[in-house]
Amino acid sequence: MPASKRLIERSDILSPDVYARERSERRARVTAMKRARRVAVGPFATFYFENYETMFQQVHEMLHIERGGEEQIADELAAYNPLIPKGDELVATLMFEIDDEVRRDRELRRLTGVEDHVYLDVGGLRVTAVPEQDVERTKADGKTSSVHFLHFPFKVQEIEKFRDPAVQVTLAIAHPNYGHMALIAGETRASLAADFA
Repeated sequence: MPASKRLIERSDILSPDVYARERSERRARVTAMKRARRVAVGPFATFYFENYETMFQQVHEMLHIERGGEEQIADELAAYNPLIPKGDELVATLMFEIDDEVRRDRELRRLTGVEDHVYLDVGGLRVTAVPEQDVERTKADGKTSSVHFLHFPFKVQEIEKFRDPAVQVTLAIAHPNYGHMALIAGETRASLAADFA
């Protein structure tokens, strides 16, 4: 699919039989692409930068597993289309991946409001993440979700800098209880740059 594709339409949805036949090959291709779009920040936060292909695959996986018919198709499109970058943004799923349940609960309670402390530094320009507004990700008791959906809205100058390989780009979480950053370079940087129109 072209990088310019910004919306999964009903007409894009494969029939269950076609998807089942092509599933292994499609999953392998998207898994390989996703590796270049994954950025670990600190000991247990991972950003998975989404695009049309990752969301197309996610929608089809949900339909394949749940087999909910036409009504489910509408629900999946409503859920996943907002996570496809629209040409002037990057979109990421942030996951706090902690296997031990007790430790996970403890850490997530320390990360209240973490979704408001994420940004990209693009050659000294800060692009602050905007949480997807579908659901409140930090509960009243202060425990945050292990999964967050974040939009990074770019201005024209920031896109130009992001595309310039001489400009350093870092992804940061600046929460008081989780201050970590990671450089975005090489294959990852090139893959993400393709998300801009």
